[in-house]
Amino acid sequence: MSWISCFSFRRAFCALAALFCLAGAGVPAWGQFETRGTTTFPQGSFSIATGDFNNDGKPDVVMITGNGFAVALGNGDGTFQTPVSYATQLCYTLAVADFNGDGNLDLVVANLDPSTVSVYLGNGDGTFQAPIDSNTTDGSYFVTVGDFNNDKIPDLAIIDPPYISVLLGNGDGTFQPPSDNNSFPSDAQWLALADFNNDHKLDVLVSGSFGSTYDIGVLLGNGDGTLQNSLTYPVESVLSVAAGDLNGDGNMDAILSYDGYHIAVLLGNGDGSFQPAVLYDTTGIGGSWLVVSDMNLDGKLDVVIPSSQNDNPRAAGGVDIFWGNGDGTLQPAQFFGSGDAGMPTIADLNGDHLPDIVMFGVVSVLNTGVAGFSPSAPLAFPLQVVNASSAPQKVTLTNNGTTALTVSSMKVSGKFKISSTCGHSVAAGAKCTISAVFQPTSAGVQTGLITLKDSASSKPQFIELTGTATLAKVSPKTLTFASQKVGTKSTPQTVTVTNEGSAAMQFSGVSVGGRDYRDFTETDNCTGRSISQGASCTVNVTFAPTKAGTRSATLSIEAVGTTSPAPVALLGTGS
Repeated sequence: MSWISCFSFRRAFCALAALFCLAGAGVPAWGQFETRGTTTFPQGSFSIATGDFNNDGKPDVVMITGNGFAVALGNGDGTFQTPVSYATQLCYTLAVADFNGDGNLDLVVANLDPSTVSVYLGNGDGTFQAPIDSNTTDGSYFVTVGDFNNDKIPDLAIIDPPYISVLLGNGDGTFQPPSDNNSFPSDAQWLALADFNNDHKLDVLVSGSFGSTYDIGVLLGNGDGTLQNSLTYPVESVLSVAAGDLNGDGNMDAILSYDGYHIAVLLGNGDGSFQPAVLYDTTGIGGSWLVVSDMNLDGKLDVVIPSSQNDNPRAAGGVDIFWGNGDGTLQPAQFFGSGDAGMPTIADLNGDHLPDIVMFGVVSVLNTGVAGFSPSAPLAFPLQVVNASSAPQKVTLTNNGTTALTVSSMKVSGKFKISSTCGHSVAAGAKCTISAVFQPTSAGVQTGLITLKDSASSKPQFIELTGTATLAKVSPKTLTFASQKVGTKSTPQTVTVTNEGSAAMQFSGVSVGGRDYRDFTETDNCTGRSISQGASCTVNVTFAPTKAGTRSATLSIEAVGTTSPAPVALLGTGS
């Protein structure tokens, strides 16, 4: 029996906790996630899950809506049929499992009013029977599914404040009276289920807040549906929680979404405790919910979280994927735009054995992982002088498919030029290289795209490019002084600054900074002067070590109204 974890939402905070794991073998990162289509659901969507409700082998999607839930059957290509709605009591969350063992997936919703959980038994054709209610101690707003007494019958864990409660399943869609635990000191908001102390008994990970304090807690399971008192740990502004073994040591780790621009990883010690949190930045305004899954089938868990690139998530929304390194660390977030930053869940929507993403909307985003790019992050060029070419930056394209990858076109935009060894076809399992150089003609930040049209996707593949240009050419880029006796001064060395622009430019100041800035002094004829096109000014630097050993600093030249050149490295040895 397999169960699909709930993807839950609390209206007051708009957030989710989720875990969905896939495994396999592959490459470090995939080329693209392609937005396939959008299915309009009734307003007020609060919770999302997927499952095969009509037993046709195609994932379907269900969401809590403003007055119930709605089910849309999948077409097997990333699109869905028109949603069918069912009325419910006041509820905000749902979960999916086969609660009566008939081979058909059922739904359970957590009701805030009245204090019940309701099971809607599936008929196996995408429709559902009337609800079967079981009482809870108080109104609940979060539900997830697990087996807390190892009897192979799905049970429930719910948040019904002030309790975190377990309801053991009877195997017919009903549940035994709840076992309540009120030991978690904060206002509980999200749950994730896993075995955190390796005793083969299911435990509960919870997040919550009380005033300005935030906590996570682990309530270890006793194997009979009861929970031990919370092992509570203070954290930053946590919203949702998920669990997964990110470093492959057999201990479950905690993954947290923080309010705003971060996620956190807390590696588990195997006893219900965790190591200190390590934070990772999202590319934009991070969503309040996250999913842990192996998105590139390399056997290493990754983290998916919604990300909005501005204040309107439907204008520039998508997801950030933090690719896992397999050692408990994550690569920097890679953003995939979809036009929406809604709550995600993971399923293979088109039967290609690759994990796809479904988000509120419903927006389906297909994994076109046949074309893999390394590095997966945008290519960032160091500061470059205008009217000159940078050193090349390279991307390796790998065909992870079983047939040849056809490349019909490759072009670049912006102040960049590219070359490639890919040709028009890349054999199955083969690699080729795309090289880009930055050739700016004006100062400031420059962006571009390498656009590939290939057989991996019905839409182009993109490689983002970014660089910054300056009008001031500085030579040399490093000054290295010979060994100098402490307390004496060296002969000055000269840095020449040339205006490579088409108009006069000015410099507001020249300064020495860095670790050993007191050991270097400068004089210049650049500050306050207007340097005409093609003209130069100079900076003289003297080394006077105050201590023996290697000494280092930086020389900064500040331009007025344009990008300043890169600092000059200053190196010397005191004797």
